[in-house]
Amino acid sequence: MVLLGEKHRMMEKVDCVVIGAGVVGLAVARALARAGRDVLVLEKANTIGTETSSRHSEVIHAGIYYPNGSLKADFCVTGKQKLYNFCDKHGVSYKRCGKFIVATDKGQLTELEKLKKNAAGNGVTDLIWMTPEQVREMEPAVHCEGALYSPSTGILDSHAYMLALQGDAEEAGALFAFITPVIGGEVLDYGIRLDCGTGTPTSIVADLVINCAGLWAQTVASHLIGVPAESVPPTYYCKGNYYTLAGRSPFSRPIYPVPENAGLGVHATVDLGGQVRFGPDVEWVEKIDYAVDPTRATNFYNAVRKYYPGLNDGALLPGYSGIRPKVQAPGEPAEDFVIQGPLDHGVSGLINLFGIESPGVTSSLAIADYVSKLI
Repeated sequence: MVLLGEKHRMMEKVDCVVIGAGVVGLAVARALARAGRDVLVLEKANTIGTETSSRHSEVIHAGIYYPNGSLKADFCVTGKQKLYNFCDKHGVSYKRCGKFIVATDKGQLTELEKLKKNAAGNGVTDLIWMTPEQVREMEPAVHCEGALYSPSTGILDSHAYMLALQGDAEEAGALFAFITPVIGGEVLDYGIRLDCGTGTPTSIVADLVINCAGLWAQTVASHLIGVPAESVPPTYYCKGNYYTLAGRSPFSRPIYPVPENAGLGVHATVDLGGQVRFGPDVEWVEKIDYAVDPTRATNFYNAVRKYYPGLNDGALLPGYSGIRPKVQAPGEPAEDFVIQGPLDHGVSGLINLFGIESPGVTSSLAIADYVSKLI
């Protein structure tokens, strides 16, 4: 590191800063460090992956739903295989259990046909049509009029995955600074100044900055003087609540309904320990709040009983919630991942990642490869 002087203030000059130690920030830091960059990761929390990266369904997605040619589709399909390979190499626990997407009335069968066609356009050609009888043979508790079976869908231990990414990054020389929020900065002619920390801030200058701040990515970008305001999309928070099922699991794999606006519907996921959780729902919120309202369970019962009629009253217990960083307002069509390089915003050495929601975990290694190529 090189010391610089600006306005009588000494600042360290660093090669590369990754802002955010969620799953995508970790994957990017790993990729850049392994490519020979000197990487410093700045994280406002006291450990890795405390927000969106640890508050999801822990599903390895196949790439079924996303529009053909979108970043979400491309990254999910390529990232899925990279993720399975990574887990095998690093001993990260996962299960390639498959999942069902179920039509709970005959009118939804047409939607399943559209999904199958869309998936094929994304290169996912292994979906299998299932009759209600075939579904019941594998999942006796499920009611449906027909289903698609996705054999390449899985579940994983997402925390173990993030620890493995961190370990690889550190082995390649990456350094981590926790409890170090980025609170401002400026684009200079010799790099990007980042003001960071709590109390009395410190400043560093980086040749390369990768903004992987997740829920806070737009805030970070908008606080950097010299970043065009029109290049920063608006921020919308879409909360997803999860409820756990009391008692023994009725399923051995995820069960998904036909998708709904802003999400994939209230689905059932079985974790590696056999615990069933239902969610997420769609709740647009103005601020970050992870409390789960017990009264929302009423809507869960109605949604879940369409494919699991055996759900007993009182069996759903408040679990946890996550918040999706959206770049579109409620009611607007879903947007793709937004990954901006210098050609998009005009700032040399800056890459911003906005709206990195599901399938962010599945896509993380593919996103890291894409960012590396942008550099």
